Amino acid sequence: MPELPDIALYLHALTARVVGARLERLRIASPFLLRTADPPVADLSGRTVHDVRRLGKRIVLALEEELFIVLHLRIAGRLHWKPLGVPIPRRAGLAAFDFPHGTLLLTEAGTKHRASLHVLRGGRALAAHDPGGLDVLGATLEQFRAALTRESHTLKRALTDPRLLDGIGNAYSDEILHAARLSPLRLTAQLTLEESERLFRAARETLAAWTERLRVETGDAFPEKVTAFRDGMAVHGRFRKPCPVCGSPVQRIRYAEHEVNYCATCQTGGRLLADRSLSRLLKQDWPRSLD
Repeated sequence: MPELPDIALYLHALTARVVGARLERLRIASPFLLRTADPPVADLSGRTVHDVRRLGKRIVLALEEELFIVLHLRIAGRLHWKPLGVPIPRRAGLAAFDFPHGTLLLTEAGTKHRASLHVLRGGRALAAHDPGGLDVLGATLEQFRAALTRESHTLKRALTDPRLLDGIGNAYSDEILHAARLSPLRLTAQLTLEESERLFRAARETLAAWTERLRVETGDAFPEKVTAFRDGMAVHGRFRKPCPVCGSPVQRIRYAEHEVNYCATCQTGGRLLADRSLSRLLKQDWPRSLD
């Protein structure tokens, strides 16, 4: 799922292309995409885009007369800038936004339809789509600590909970926890003041550094390689590869459709965290440490 640095990359590219431009037509190919339409989609035609903003992991196109288009890309949704009037691809295509000088194409890989589009009227309707998480880049340490400890969770879950913190998902939570040298299964209630400050600093520095790095790499082009797996990441997607800090093999915990990547040496004092499926299979043979 595109996270804060990826969404910021999209916003940078969209601002230069659609802010101040007239939306001539919104074409929707998938009946699963449109979740709400008040006003009707047809009423958007001819409206000028005044602003492009982020709402958690959602992208918002703000049009004149307080009309809003809210895009949630979910896991596999992606945006592409194409020549005006390009046909919507049959399999992956969901929608097309036609502007005078080009078309913004929305696609989604796979067969599960998770991406969503909401057409809204008014600031109150838009606010209802805000999960309410804290923007770490604009927050104080005290605000971060308050959000993090509002509920008792593991650090991994707290970082990725959109009601607590804003725009962080599976990939960058792994990177943040590695930079902070903290276990993903450490409970928020157990953090010391020094550890919470370390986590706060790691979150801000990791998100800001990757946002700037992706922007420099992309330049003025439209981002076409939005992915959760980036060259240069320390642990995410690097199972069994050497940690760039200590050289130990990166470890993995799998659960549902997600996984946690971490370095046992840097983050857990050498202790291996139990993978639910493998530890059940191996039972007493499950290794407790790297040694």
